[in-house]
Amino acid sequence: MYGRKVKLRFLFIVIILITLILTIFLILKSLEENVVYFKSPSEIKLLTEIDKSKIRVGGMVKKNSISVNSNEVNFIITDFKNEINVTYSGAVPNLFAEGKGVVAEGFLKDRNFFFATKILAKHDENYMPPEVKEALGEK
Repeated sequence: MYGRKVKLRFLFIVIILITLILTIFLILKSLEENVVYFKSPSEIKLLTEIDKSKIRVGGMVKKNSISVNSNEVNFIITDFKNEINVTYSGAVPNLFAEGKGVVAEGFLKDRNFFFATKILAKHDENYMPPEVKEALGEK
C-alpha cells in the first residue's frame, strides 16, 4: 500500500514525537520537585491538610514580635487578618525588621507554627514582592 520511504518517514516522525513527549514529561517532573508555593497566613489558616513540602510564607513582621535567642529568631508574620509564628535559626538579612515585608521559606508544623530555613528580605524598604502585595490586598 505505502512505499518503503513513506513508512520510514512515518516511523521517523513517530520516534521524534515520542522523544519530544518523553522529554517534556521529564522536564515537568523534575520541575515539580523544585517548585516552592507561596502562601499568606490567611491561606495557611484555611488549609484542610498540612503537607510536609517546602513553602514560602509572606507578609509583614508584626511589631514587637521579634525575639532573638542565642541561635534562634522567633517572630510573627501577619497579613493583618491572620498571623503565623515563625522560628528561624541563622543570620537574618540586614533589612529584616518589625513592620517590614518578609518572605520566609521552610516547613509548616501546623497552622500556627512555621520553621523557616531561609529568610528573604533582600529588598529596600519601599519594595514589596508582588505575591506579598497581592496577599495583603495593596495596589
